[in-house]
Amino acid sequence: MKTVKRIIIILVLFAILILGSSSIVITHENEYSLIRQFGRIDHVISEAGISFKLPFLQSVDTLPKETLFYDLSPSDVITSDKKTMICDSYILWHITDPLKFAQTLNSSITNAESRLDAIVYNSTKNVISSTTQDDVISGRNGALSQAVIDSIGSSLNQYGIELLAFETKKLDLPSDNKSAVYERMISERDNIAATYTAEGSSEAQIIRNTTDKEVTVMLSEAEKQAEILVAEGEAEYMRILSEAYSDQSRQEFYSFVRSLDALKISMQGGNKTVILSPDSPIAQIFYGN
Repeated sequence: MKTVKRIIIILVLFAILILGSSSIVITHENEYSLIRQFGRIDHVISEAGISFKLPFLQSVDTLPKETLFYDLSPSDVITSDKKTMICDSYILWHITDPLKFAQTLNSSITNAESRLDAIVYNSTKNVISSTTQDDVISGRNGALSQAVIDSIGSSLNQYGIELLAFETKKLDLPSDNKSAVYERMISERDNIAATYTAEGSSEAQIIRNTTDKEVTVMLSEAEKQAEILVAEGEAEYMRILSEAYSDQSRQEFYSFVRSLDALKISMQGGNKTVILSPDSPIAQIFYGN
């Protein structure tokens, strides 16, 4: 009897241990715990810790809570100017609503990645198809990524998913026409540079012509003013001279000075002999007349 009792006690303890272990739910920091009852989700445990469920009647599924990485396959996209490019990108995402995620995607990360692949590719194609090749290339600094995220918008909310980041690892031309496109882009840049150079030269010539014209006008005006001043000076000189010799005594003195000046000029050189007639103005000086 003692042996039977011991066996019964051991069996009871074993049953209690099994029931206890099957009713305990341990939720980690980086996961959600989904409690299912008869295949249907009864409730979701979001906080880390230990909780309980009904043994044998309820089961546990887990979903990741951390940020997930998904590498999209390289794909061809066509720009608005009908140029083909190869886009190789990746996304960062996480589950925000585990219940909605489980209901729409059957708690499958693979299903979620497949849906993300289709949605992100379509948004990337739509954004690039409305953008020229040059703008796509210049948008590598983040403008393209933001445009794709804005295009996706809140469409992932229905799956309980949030897109955290979209980044392009490679956005390049197909190898078969890469050289031709590069040459065309170089040619276009050369044409733009030549246009800027021509416009700059034209503006410079206009500035030089305007400056030369202004200088010519200023010189002409200065010469005009100089001539006016000279004429006014001469007029003033003649007026002063006229006033100085307006009376008879001054006229005689002026004639006397002019005669002496004439005599001085005539006596230049080696010959100091001057022959004058009696009625010469110079001779009249010496006669005292």
